Amino acid sequence: MPRRHRTENSLLAKIERAFGAASGRKVARGKISSANRLSLGIGDDAALFRPTRGCETILTCDWFLEGTHFLRGKHPPDSVGWKCLARAISDIAAMGGTPRCFLLSLAIPEAATGHWLDAFLQGLRRASRQFECALAGGDTTSRNEILINITVVGEVPKGRALRRDRTRAGDLLYVSGRLGEAERGLRLLRRQRGMANRRDLRLQKHLYPEPRLALGAWLAEKRLASAAMDVSDGLSSDLPRLCAASGVGARIDAAKLALVALPAPDRRTPRNTRLQRFHPGVEEALQLALHGGDDYELLFTVPKRKAMRIPRLLGEIPLTVIGEITADRKIVVIGQNPRPTVLEPGGWDPFRLPD
Repeated sequence: MPRRHRTENSLLAKIERAFGAASGRKVARGKISSANRLSLGIGDDAALFRPTRGCETILTCDWFLEGTHFLRGKHPPDSVGWKCLARAISDIAAMGGTPRCFLLSLAIPEAATGHWLDAFLQGLRRASRQFECALAGGDTTSRNEILINITVVGEVPKGRALRRDRTRAGDLLYVSGRLGEAERGLRLLRRQRGMANRRDLRLQKHLYPEPRLALGAWLAEKRLASAAMDVSDGLSSDLPRLCAASGVGARIDAAKLALVALPAPDRRTPRNTRLQRFHPGVEEALQLALHGGDDYELLFTVPKRKAMRIPRLLGEIPLTVIGEITADRKIVVIGQNPRPTVLEPGGWDPFRLPD
């Protein structure tokens, strides 16, 4: 049973205990960490952040709302904690930066301040440690549904930030990883009863996304990408934003997209993750890749003269050329039909009216 009559001070104390303990010992306030650059964290009116010399500061924030971004009865609380920070940090990765610290604003009903909150903080703390991004403070309040807002402070060396407005016609269009996996996981989760299985590999990218920090930092350090952004709402919705910022268009070759492997219609048709055969399973996978959100992969452009320096794999992450930037400001897909098809935005839009 949840503890009744919990005060805001007791809730703040629980959050501070979750993040203040290191190997069973209290971390002294005022301690400066080379990882997070905080000289004063939780416990005062505001935090003190010491910027790194020679760097620009990156600021980003992100909502994560019950009923919109997660379902309390289906999403494990630790995955909510992990994901709310990971998706905000993905914006830092998209600019080639390094996350330093974050602020947590949490509205929560009293019924969720027991086990749910404990598990949520466990996932949030695990993400904080994994991405070396320290909790610097925030705010709490009571509400019937759970509302989470994350603000992340990051850094990038001056003049090295990856932006959306620097690509030119003729640049090659790349994407990391495999698009559509998170959307497939969400569809599977919605069909299942009860809480999602945290160990189901098909759900991992939806429940525990990994921001591409190493890739973003590498592209910025090597000065390889002319523009970049993360794929959060879906390729068909995010690519137009990059193109609009640079005043260009794009041509996507559907045959080059690395797709989610879906069951073939029958045993005689093998599974295929490329568009070499257009059976119904591949068509569904293509739609997932074009319109599915929540992948948090990086979409970036590279001048052709630098393309030889982009490996097929960076670590274990595939880097795939999926098309080219064009001058005509249209975004088209070349697929089974040799005539280009205009790509209409079909990804996540919180303001889109239901069909």
